[in-house]
Amino acid sequence: MAMAKGWDEDGLRAVRGALHGSDGTELLAALRRGPVSEVLQLAGDGVAGAAALGLPGAAQMAATFVGALQERGFRGDGELADVLHLSVGHTVDPAPRPLPVDLEMLAILLEGDPAESGGRLDLCTGECRPTFTDELETGFEKADDPERWLSVPALGSRDGYQDMELFIEELGDTALADRLRTAIRGRGAFRRFKDVLARDECAWRRFHRLSDERRLGRARAWLAEEGYRPRPPLRGDG
Repeated sequence: MAMAKGWDEDGLRAVRGALHGSDGTELLAALRRGPVSEVLQLAGDGVAGAAALGLPGAAQMAATFVGALQERGFRGDGELADVLHLSVGHTVDPAPRPLPVDLEMLAILLEGDPAESGGRLDLCTGECRPTFTDELETGFEKADDPERWLSVPALGSRDGYQDMELFIEELGDTALADRLRTAIRGRGAFRRFKDVLARDECAWRRFHRLSDERRLGRARAWLAEEGYRPRPPLRGDG
């Protein structure tokens, strides 16, 4: 699927601001500022929350998201489509348990260095705790209670490398794609890739939209495998 170029920084800030402010009405308005195909994982839970509240236009937006997710087919897109189906009253079996988790933080834990990272997820609060924070806090609860804590493994950077490969394949700029293919060969691939992209602001933004969507989707898929789904708090008025 070719990537559109419709989102600018102000539009993305509006989407993130509505999500951060738990404002479903504002989110639906912000989503009109660019192609939803680029922000499905970012905004999908918010759209589901808006649909569950019955906000005007939310059910239609949820249907649009489901169609785009089914067309795209990234890892985690099917799980998000299930969440959106649940929000409009459809049955999903099994229905994952909702948890107020920050998917971006979870993605950081999951894609960290296996030798240094990882952590655990608080099943009561949804808080993601990196391993090093437990080591720094004297007297912090370390009991292995499966009712309270879910261990989060650090899986490394392989998936991130595949994101770079996919981005290169979808580029319409042959010269830039060739430079990026050269950049990702051998050790130091991530740094060289970013150095090349930094010279093209539009390509830099496009890559980060793609990468963010895929990282969030992988975190969602991992969470679903453990029997959970994100639960964003939303309200309906501005």
